[in-house]
Amino acid sequence: MRKYQVTYAALLAGTLMAGQLAGTVISPVAGAAGATKNAAVSPAAAFKFNSVPLSAGVTAVLEDVSFWSQAGGNIVSYTLKYTNSGNNSANLLQVFSRVVTPGGSVLPGNPVGTNAGKKKIGAKETLSVSYYVNVGQTASLQGVKISMLVWDSKTKGYLKQTGSFAIPASYSTAIAAGASQSTTMNDIPVSAKADSLQLYKYGGKVYAKVGISITNKGNKVLGDPGYTAYLMSASGSSFELALSSSQSGYKIQPQEKRSIYYLAEIPAYLKTDNMKLQFTQKDEALKLELPKSSYKLPAATSPDLVVASGATKKIIVNSNTIDTQLRNANVYAQDADAVWTFQMQLKNTGNKAVTLPSYELAVKSVKGTTFPVAAKALSGLTLKPLETKIIPLTVRVPLEVEQSGLQLQMIEAVGTESAAEPGATGGSGTAGSPATAGAAKMTFPIAYYVIPYALRADVQTGQEYRTTNSYGSFAYSVQSLQRYPWKDDDIVAAKLRITNTQAVSLTLPELKGAIKLDNKNASAAADLFMTDADTKVLAPGQYADLFVLGKIPYTDDFTDLGISLTGTDNTEIVPFLDLSIKNSMNNISTIAQGEKYAISGKGKNASVQEKSTIVYEGANYNLLYTELLLSSSEKRQSKMARLQAYFRTKDGQYYEATPSQSDNGAAPGGQQLVVFWSKLPKTADYSDLSLYLGTGVNGGKLSESGQETTGFVNVSSLLLAPHTNVPAGNLLSVSLYPYTISFLASEGKHVTASEEISISFNYTLQRNNIYDSGALEHKLILQITDPYGLSQERTLALGTDLTEGVNNTFNFSINRNMYKSIEGGTYQLTLYDEFQGERLKLGAQVYRVTEERPAKTP
Repeated sequence: MRKYQVTYAALLAGTLMAGQLAGTVISPVAGAAGATKNAAVSPAAAFKFNSVPLSAGVTAVLEDVSFWSQAGGNIVSYTLKYTNSGNNSANLLQVFSRVVTPGGSVLPGNPVGTNAGKKKIGAKETLSVSYYVNVGQTASLQGVKISMLVWDSKTKGYLKQTGSFAIPASYSTAIAAGASQSTTMNDIPVSAKADSLQLYKYGGKVYAKVGISITNKGNKVLGDPGYTAYLMSASGSSFELALSSSQSGYKIQPQEKRSIYYLAEIPAYLKTDNMKLQFTQKDEALKLELPKSSYKLPAATSPDLVVASGATKKIIVNSNTIDTQLRNANVYAQDADAVWTFQMQLKNTGNKAVTLPSYELAVKSVKGTTFPVAAKALSGLTLKPLETKIIPLTVRVPLEVEQSGLQLQMIEAVGTESAAEPGATGGSGTAGSPATAGAAKMTFPIAYYVIPYALRADVQTGQEYRTTNSYGSFAYSVQSLQRYPWKDDDIVAAKLRITNTQAVSLTLPELKGAIKLDNKNASAAADLFMTDADTKVLAPGQYADLFVLGKIPYTDDFTDLGISLTGTDNTEIVPFLDLSIKNSMNNISTIAQGEKYAISGKGKNASVQEKSTIVYEGANYNLLYTELLLSSSEKRQSKMARLQAYFRTKDGQYYEATPSQSDNGAAPGGQQLVVFWSKLPKTADYSDLSLYLGTGVNGGKLSESGQETTGFVNVSSLLLAPHTNVPAGNLLSVSLYPYTISFLASEGKHVTASEEISISFNYTLQRNNIYDSGALEHKLILQITDPYGLSQERTLALGTDLTEGVNNTFNFSINRNMYKSIEGGTYQLTLYDEFQGERLKLGAQVYRVTEERPAKTP
């Protein structure tokens, strides 16, 4: 009994516990002895081995056998299918298999790790069990035989052979090219077929792309089973394949068919006839790599990756077709470079969302020189079903490089394990072992897009152009290009109109702008102003007007103005519109004398008209003073836009005008008085005088009175009509806005021999409230000229010294020692308007001095 127990235990140590090995239904080639042809299995004249009896009602049949070369000894794996037709369960612990090599070695089959728990076959059931054997240096399956044995206490050695399976000499472990194989992956039934072998040359290297189609025949989602794939040459060299990054983590839905692609770098000299795709799987329990299914590949082809100008290139990402197209390519010179801009349009034509893998982009010249293109916005991009996105791209190519014949290369970056070194094969058909090392990156070509040579055309004022970018499709035009002064600089202002040409709404991003003069290397930030700042979403056919304001030194001249508008996506800068304008005209419109300047803006609609312009003559300079009437067109009380202006003289000189404007809201139809003034040289010519007038802006909005401005827009040249001051010949009615003063009478009295003349005048002071205005800072100066022709002055504060009302009286006196000797005479009262230290004579009138005798002392 002791001997029996030890012997049985030893036999159990060589036992292979059954289990199904997914994906290994391998069809042997016809013609082997001991096998019968099975016409129902059609991939490549497959065989069906005869079953071997094991015990009453229990049989075994060889389903498949595989071979895999490894450095530590070659592996034979095989699957036996057990059938129990009896009414009781059968114990597999009493069943053994042995692999007999051509050299006579008898090697016990060992269970794969996942099959160790299968020990019985239920009544009326079948069970597939997979085994592996390390056959050492045995180089192939030719001459290999698998023997079946059962426990028998009556047989010498306790094992009785009940039959064997001889592997035919012509047996092939690989499915024929183009034939489908029914197998399982992750315990899900599938149909698999090798589709293609394509060879690509890039960067002095050769890459192989292997395609296999898999159809999920089950009712569960099939994920990547985690197989390791190898490309096997006819000479036995093997190259580990990397799953295309466009299919990383793929999933195949029930009844769905999907093509899966693997990539590898191979030696340029490698013969590619009769190549195979071999799958293996790591048995974690055994720490062994076991062979799975194998497929003969069709003849290798070398696809043409060149995409003609304007053509659509279809690429496959996770079995979804993505239409790609290079569009809107143009170029302009800048310094020593040609600056190329173009767009990559991508459309997901499938019914599932797709995330693009990592791509590298580069522009290649006809001589092979490459220039990298930033592709951050492309890599990892997610496209919803039927969604189209446009990725703007730019690259600088030195002008010394031939600019025609350029191609944009789309390269897929694939991570992989390094392949076997060329020549790592054994002699005489012995398969080489794949040497694995650290992860490396392959760069694999996807497409070469021909870039048409097209110079960027200058935009003409008033002409409409159409474009499409990542935000949508729209038309744009330059409505005007203006240049006008701003402090120590000039403002260059381009008014753009953007019109939505889509059938759906167009959402404008938060735009930022920059300008560039004559393609200089440096660009300057520009302020942006939209006439309706709240219009961010344009309905189909709706447009928005946008001002781009750049500040440049007033001494700079330029021929071309470049404008760049960009949005942002998270922190990524996304181009919106780039254009170039010839500085061929300055669209400053002229408004005739007496005509109105229009202001448009949300809550700011109004018109402006000249009221008067006058020159205050000074000793060292003149002061130019213009009054404007600002009339509100709003239907509600609204704060008006702040006006900004420069005086322009006939000889083209500009003088910044200081404004005075009411901070109050204007009533519907109400008028406000706005004043502009500036100091000009005495030599200034006032003929053809104009006011460069516009509305102030700050932070992308119209400024209101009292607010700071960073520029102004909608500038027009308002022709002024300056007039000469003609003082009144009397003081019966003198205007100093907002007051009118009338001197009704004046009397001067002198007491004989006194030093004083007492003067009084009766007046009427009325305030005109028809216009609202800001602080005007005018002063009323009263000049008194005595009988000797000597003058002295008093400042009269209107509303304080002189009060509003009718027939008021104001008294004062003048004193001089010389007055003791006068007897009567006349004096003159003269009124002046003093502004910023300069004066205008308003009027004057002479009155008599009455002589009075001193009162007698009682």
